[in-house]
Amino acid sequence: MARYEIDGAIFTTGNAPASWPEATRWNGNNRISIATGSQWEHETLYRSAKGRYWIEHTSQWQGSTDYATLCPDREAALWLLANDHPLPADLAEHEAEVTE
Repeated sequence: MARYEIDGAIFTTGNAPASWPEATRWNGNNRISIATGSQWEHETLYRSAKGRYWIEHTSQWQGSTDYATLCPDREAALWLLANDHPLPADLAEHEAEVTE
């Protein structure tokens, strides 16, 4: 369980009622993150108990520090669709905005 301070609030991965892992693709040698385009850097999207979306950014690079950022609803919808996840009901209104 990780905790992050974002804009004056504490977000805890273990308290999130919903989370979605990044999708990956095989490049012939490694699993590559769809969200980051890297085999070393990763993202997980969370929805807080208050309904705010945030992304945990993690890395396998030695000496790197994990961090988290808030994710506006439209960007959360885009992230979910790009990573092969269905949209939850509270983001369904954004599907038409982010797909063609």
